[in-house]
Amino acid sequence: MIDRIDRRILSILQEDCTIPVAEIGRRVGLSTTPCWRRIQKLEEDGVIQRRVAILDPKKVNVKVTAFVAITTSRHNDDWLRKFADVISEFPEVIEFYRMAGQVDYLLRVAVPDIEAYDAFYKRLIAKIDISDVSTSFAMEQIKSTSQLPLSYVQTEKPRAERDDQ
Repeated sequence: MIDRIDRRILSILQEDCTIPVAEIGRRVGLSTTPCWRRIQKLEEDGVIQRRVAILDPKKVNVKVTAFVAITTSRHNDDWLRKFADVISEFPEVIEFYRMAGQVDYLLRVAVPDIEAYDAFYKRLIAKIDISDVSTSFAMEQIKSTSQLPLSYVQTEKPRAERDDQ
């Protein structure tokens, strides 16, 4: 279970995973080795899935973000597996969700321009049968973060506090 120190470590890592372990330890009140062990345990437990660099879309020429709402008349496991395989072939798709409600699937697609989106769309519909596709283009990104809120993590009391009771 995650305790308060783990939660503070996760908060620091979500902000900048390149901070040296010694500095993280200093910020949370641990020496380097116990801090490193905690980070390794969080990785082993799958809490930390991976560490990545967040790129500036404009500097890598993917200035257009499209949200693609897909509806299908097919709702079986075989079709979903095929659809997921098809979507995995498209590096432009940076997020892919199965939805509840009127839309069956939602994609977030990053491309350089509308022409590139049109080429993506044509390749997509050539590979799989879809009932309806509706695309919305983002005009401005107002908030973007990769940081999950940690206030919902149920923490256990640190060992020292548990031992005092």
